[in-house]
Amino acid sequence: MTSSEETDRESEPLLDSESSLVDEESSPLLSQNGTLDPGKQTDGSNPRRSTHVLFRIGAAMFSFIVLGMMVSTLGVMVPQFETYYSLSDLQVSSIFLVWPVGYILAAYLNGVIHVKFGQRGIATIGPLFHIILANIASLHPPFPVLLVGLAIGSLGTGVLDGSFCAWAGGMGNANVVQGFLHGSFSAGAALGPFLAGTMLSVGHTPWYSWYYVLFGASILEAITLTLAFRFEDSAKYHLTHKQLPLPQPPPETKTSIFTHPVTWLCAIYFLACVSTESAISGWVVVFMTRVNRASPYLSSLSSSMFWIGQATGRLALGPVTNKLGVRTATIIYLITALACEALFASIRVPAIAAILIALLGFCLGPLFPAGVVAVTRLLPRELHVGAISFVVLVGQLGGALLPFALGALADILSIRVFQVVIFVQLLSTLLIWLAFPRLPLDSVHRGEQRREAVQ
Repeated sequence: MTSSEETDRESEPLLDSESSLVDEESSPLLSQNGTLDPGKQTDGSNPRRSTHVLFRIGAAMFSFIVLGMMVSTLGVMVPQFETYYSLSDLQVSSIFLVWPVGYILAAYLNGVIHVKFGQRGIATIGPLFHIILANIASLHPPFPVLLVGLAIGSLGTGVLDGSFCAWAGGMGNANVVQGFLHGSFSAGAALGPFLAGTMLSVGHTPWYSWYYVLFGASILEAITLTLAFRFEDSAKYHLTHKQLPLPQPPPETKTSIFTHPVTWLCAIYFLACVSTESAISGWVVVFMTRVNRASPYLSSLSSSMFWIGQATGRLALGPVTNKLGVRTATIIYLITALACEALFASIRVPAIAAILIALLGFCLGPLFPAGVVAVTRLLPRELHVGAISFVVLVGQLGGALLPFALGALADILSIRVFQVVIFVQLLSTLLIWLAFPRLPLDSVHRGEQRREAVQ
């Protein structure tokens, strides 16, 4: 293959037909003895199969919208919980500690549910946990019971998030489907604070009325997912996951990710990056209300605008990142984010502050994908899955600890400490990113360089 041919192949569009969305089950199927059965092979061109796959993708996207709504509205609920339950900033911060519990438990439960019930089990059990959370919260129980409900809801979120991300990774075009799922999450994360803020501030409804909405959304989520994955039982899971005679990585690769300093550097980066996003989302509503004297409605919209900015940044800045290179582009984004945060800290006009929060989200949007790129460029290919799983888990823990710590500091020093904490976190993220070694080029950029050399 010539350099020109290789470059043309690498630059093909990510999504050129419905057949590229066919999942791993559309690959050659296994016979009962675990070998390939040519009689069961398919090229993915079956319209009925493609329709089923698209239906499952659509159902998973709707589920991620519900996930985004649940996660993002925690920040809107903070001042509501404080008022209703007479809580301090430190006490209400416990809601951020219980949320990652579900992700930790889901890491174990995902495999068990798949083995016993298949994907159909995930599609049924995940929304059930969401329904339980919404039902508990809608009854406005004592705060400790509400915390239990939040932990159960986070378990459902962890089960669905991990399972559908892994499922999308087996698609014929994993990058595009992953983009659909995370784009849906961002849409839900932007929609949630807007709807909740409108209900609470404009409609003057009690805080627990929002969970009536989530209860209905969770019911619809359960129906949609159950219909979409109704044939994906444990028998089909075992059939399509029998081990093939493919070369397996050596056993030591499961732990060898921890022998690479880059893994720990990436983990620290994700810890700083995710914790900053979670702290902003969790406490910006309180800060806008108390310090900038914004109305409750505008304060809730600030949270939505942060998520909208983040989603827009991930979409709009992709070509910029490709043009400048991941390392340079991320440095520029972080420096710009520091400037936005400095302006946000100095301006007390609520409307302008809300716009600056949106711009801050816009700059922070590409940071998470940049960290994933760093992992894949700096570590051997066989370590990618394990390393990414580890650093993302560390990021989730940071997303719980910093909002809790910020609540504790606000309880002692007032919520004005929010500005200092976010600025320090952004500066720390920049310094961590500068500590990364120079990222090697990926195959596409190498192909472009070869084509330029030929020309």
